[in-house]
Amino acid sequence: MTAHLGATGLANLEGHTDFDITWPWLRPGGLRPGSTAVLRVKNEAPSLPFVLPPLLRACDFVLLVDNGSDDGTPDVARETAERAGRADRLTVTSYPFSVARAGAEHLAQHELSVHSLAYFYNWCFAQVTTRYSWKWDGDMVLTTEGEVSIADLGWQVGDVQSIIRVPRHGLYLESDAKGYLDLGWRNAEEWGFPIGPDFVYTKAFEWEIRTTPVGVRSIGLPHGLCVELKYLDGEEFAHWTDPESFATSWRNRRKRREWEVFHALKEGRVPPGVHEITAPAGIHIVDHVTRDWLPHAPRPLQVG
Repeated sequence: MTAHLGATGLANLEGHTDFDITWPWLRPGGLRPGSTAVLRVKNEAPSLPFVLPPLLRACDFVLLVDNGSDDGTPDVARETAERAGRADRLTVTSYPFSVARAGAEHLAQHELSVHSLAYFYNWCFAQVTTRYSWKWDGDMVLTTEGEVSIADLGWQVGDVQSIIRVPRHGLYLESDAKGYLDLGWRNAEEWGFPIGPDFVYTKAFEWEIRTTPVGVRSIGLPHGLCVELKYLDGEEFAHWTDPESFATSWRNRRKRREWEVFHALKEGRVPPGVHEITAPAGIHIVDHVTRDWLPHAPRPLQVG
């Protein structure tokens, strides 16, 4: 741990001083009010035209950190924000180091290496300038309800130590017109966090984990606010060292569900709890599910 900079930040083991971490709450002027969604992405160009517009409307700022994309992800992000009229809210930057995949690769990396998931996440969130942050994935799309909910929370939790749990539902895409929505699994991870010394990332077994003080308020949002895009013709589990380990690790129950649903659909089977949905002519399946199907589904939404 010789690279640790104490209360001021972190220095990486490799000596890449341009990518040392200075905690944002210690910068001159401190943090400003508002919320920032932080996306750590690699090759998310197909998803960003759906992900970014509602997120840019819901948050004060969106920070997109590209990690070596070769599909034009940064350009697609900028073009999408420009078309949405929110280019002033988007910042695109890059992290040029390969990052260990979740699982065994992550476990083998030193926490202070630039290749560590924990260091990568701390670096990304150290670029935030607002008091609140959203840990957002490059394939998570807000529904119309979700957009309003996240926007409302942005000003309500800014000065309150609160963590927000956001349920999301896997939307498996077969084509532009057809998809499968998994409502058979309850999944509500913590995605909203204050920016401060009590909420930093550290190393866990398969992935990074954000530290949380005992007694901090946790708020759970209702189901039906967010979908996670999964492409049936893609490499859905490439960011894991050994996806087949999902079958044996109790810590990976959510990934096991995704693994099972993905492969069942690839084989032509629709598992219990999964809804086959076809969009009306001329409407993309993602827009149909997030703007019509989910917002109009009976409440409370039957999940699990």
